[in-house]
Amino acid sequence: MSRLFFAVAAFVVSLACLDLWTIRDALAQQAPAHDATDVGKQVFKRANCVGCHKWHGNGGGGYGGAALSLRKTTLTRDQIIKTIACGRPGTGMPFHLRGAYDTQPCYGLTRAQISDTMPPEGAFFLRPSEIEAAADYVIAHVKGKGEPIYDDCIVFFGDSSRVCGIYKSSQPPPPAPNNPAKN
Repeated sequence: MSRLFFAVAAFVVSLACLDLWTIRDALAQQAPAHDATDVGKQVFKRANCVGCHKWHGNGGGGYGGAALSLRKTTLTRDQIIKTIACGRPGTGMPFHLRGAYDTQPCYGLTRAQISDTMPPEGAFFLRPSEIEAAADYVIAHVKGKGEPIYDDCIVFFGDSSRVCGIYKSSQPPPPAPNNPAKN
């Protein structure tokens, strides 16, 4: 009797495990792909980079003046990180690193040395990992991408945003399929 009991118990446990693996695989297939730069996009929004650089990174007027285009920038990742952390002296680009120019020299300068060209302080400070994440987002989704299109807008705002409508109408139609039967 005990052999039969153990055999039945083993069979039930194996069925339960099979069901758990099936459920796990089904959930994994339904989950949207995670973009490693999502954190950077959230920092880009939260730190108000969009205030001057706009959501698309093309730049334009903002509270700090005419921001440069991040789409056309030639800055490296390290230079972008330094710019977010330390701002740009003599411009409206704010610094976001706590202690910048005080306990953390920027561009080899302290607050006393920079005086009247001190960049403004950001609305709040970012941790170094957040600064890196924002730089990675800019590199992956903005730098060198040309003019913004509908798909870029959807990536930034999501597919429920009405903001992207202006890009949808200006997007070129998809190419017609090549159908050799009609040639």
